[in-house]
Amino acid sequence: MEQRSAASPGSPDRTAVVTGGGGGIGGAVSRRLARDGLRVILVDVDAEGAAGTAERIRGEGGSALALVGDITRDETVEQLGALIDGETADGIEVLVNNVGDFRPARAVFHKSSPDQWEALHRINLHHVFAVSHLVIPAMIARGDGAIVNVSTVEAFRGIPGNAVYSAYKAGVSAFTKSLAVELGPSGIRVNAIAPDLTDTAQTPADAMLEGRDPALVRSWVPLGRFGSPDDHAEVVSFLASDAARFVTGHTIPVDGGTLAASGWYGRTATRGWTNRPDGA
Repeated sequence: MEQRSAASPGSPDRTAVVTGGGGGIGGAVSRRLARDGLRVILVDVDAEGAAGTAERIRGEGGSALALVGDITRDETVEQLGALIDGETADGIEVLVNNVGDFRPARAVFHKSSPDQWEALHRINLHHVFAVSHLVIPAMIARGDGAIVNVSTVEAFRGIPGNAVYSAYKAGVSAFTKSLAVELGPSGIRVNAIAPDLTDTAQTPADAMLEGRDPALVRSWVPLGRFGSPDDHAEVVSFLASDAARFVTGHTIPVDGGTLAASGWYGRTATRGWTNRPDGA
């Protein structure tokens, strides 16, 4: 089902598509790009979340359309293409491929199934291909555009229990790099962000803590706190903007320093760092 608002005479000329744009990181990205002056087409499987975010954007003076559907399904991608054609003269300026999830698989690889691998593939990598393939021809014809993909820090380090997920997310970052080189001569930039330890409905702080003392977060994250969706939205906003006009082909960790720490933990009792995870 599609939910949309009519474009007003004062609607922005530039349009962005955000997949999974109703909540979490995607919702924050949708709101931030709208504040940047873009009309946002947000795609989300959660009808209530999509409608709520679109309404919030409009209430703040922005412009938003909500397409309710599962972006991992071909029919939703086709509906998105029809909506773009109906609402824009020459395609979109910004694409944020935000959708992703680690949960369709069992905890360890040898207990997972090909059906789970395929679910992980479609939600983490296939839709990135499909939606990018949809919008790139118009970007090439126009001679500009910005694509921002959402990878993960787990694409750059081992994550036991999520081997298939990390492989597909590594594919997102590799796709980002190669596509940036391919599309650079057409004036199109392609970058990605790599989140970690972000407090969202998908990965709430309480679930990440699992009953531990919140003070321990400073031993896991050099900046001393969990990330927020807005932390990521600000970086996406930069990558989508002219301020990043000479930046392409990169995956930027938005992780509070966890990837840089790479196995070092802040001591909990004294100052300094240890490579022993008990924080001693």
